[in-house]
Amino acid sequence: MKLGKDGRVSLVSFISASNLAIISHILLKLSLDDRSIINSFWWIHILQFTFLNVLIKIAFKDFIYQVSVRSILLGYTTGIGCIIGVFGERTWQSFGLYMIVLSTFHYSEFLAIAWTNPKAVSIDSFVLQHSLAYGIAAASSWIEFIIERYYYPDLKTSTIVSYFGLFMCIGGEVLRKLAMITASHNFNHILQTKKSHDHQLITHGVYQLCRHPSYVGWFYWSIGTQLILQNPFCLLAYTIASWRFFHDRVILEEITLLNFFDDQYVNYQKQVGTGLPFISGYRIDT
Repeated sequence: MKLGKDGRVSLVSFISASNLAIISHILLKLSLDDRSIINSFWWIHILQFTFLNVLIKIAFKDFIYQVSVRSILLGYTTGIGCIIGVFGERTWQSFGLYMIVLSTFHYSEFLAIAWTNPKAVSIDSFVLQHSLAYGIAAASSWIEFIIERYYYPDLKTSTIVSYFGLFMCIGGEVLRKLAMITASHNFNHILQTKKSHDHQLITHGVYQLCRHPSYVGWFYWSIGTQLILQNPFCLLAYTIASWRFFHDRVILEEITLLNFFDDQYVNYQKQVGTGLPFISGYRIDT
């Protein structure tokens, strides 16, 4: 497997943007007092981010530009998250961790597809516009964090709960990416309704542990984000909403897989579970 031009451009854009954000802040911190840093922080980053966008607008066109501009956004968000997580007030540090987790997840979704299944790569591979419900859920978690931090700042100081959430996010991310790499060209963000000539049923690697490792990883990753933020209301809402989403998604996907692979998939179902709590999937004998 080899990265094409779009993958290479995205990687350079992401790394450059994140490093620029971090290095410029460190240099600013070394040269100015704390009050001056606070006053200059956002202006410096706004100017830098604008400059990067002008630069890539000149350098790239069409699809490559669209890839680069999103990679820079996610890379710069990762850099800002690192700054807040290390240098920010204690009540903001968990939000910095969340920014890192969120932005690296969306970038790695694109990079994984660009590496393992370049024929399927598109702007949607960033999963930034997954659905209206996904956007509302993300915004709700930000609003809850800000409101609770204002009224109950001690609730937002990083504790073992935040770090356990980070552990869940890392574990979920690793599992999902291993699933994407193992499935290779058989993985696609869009549910396939027609079997391609090279579509294979993958049952080795992490698919020996569960039938839907990419969904399992995303499920626990989503819950982990709310543990990082220590958002009690969104934690409950995310758990319920994610479970319902993957319950329905698994049923739809398994109907297509049974149509594609018949008895081969039936036997696989008997040997390996879905990996998701209280979700058995779609079975012909039910």
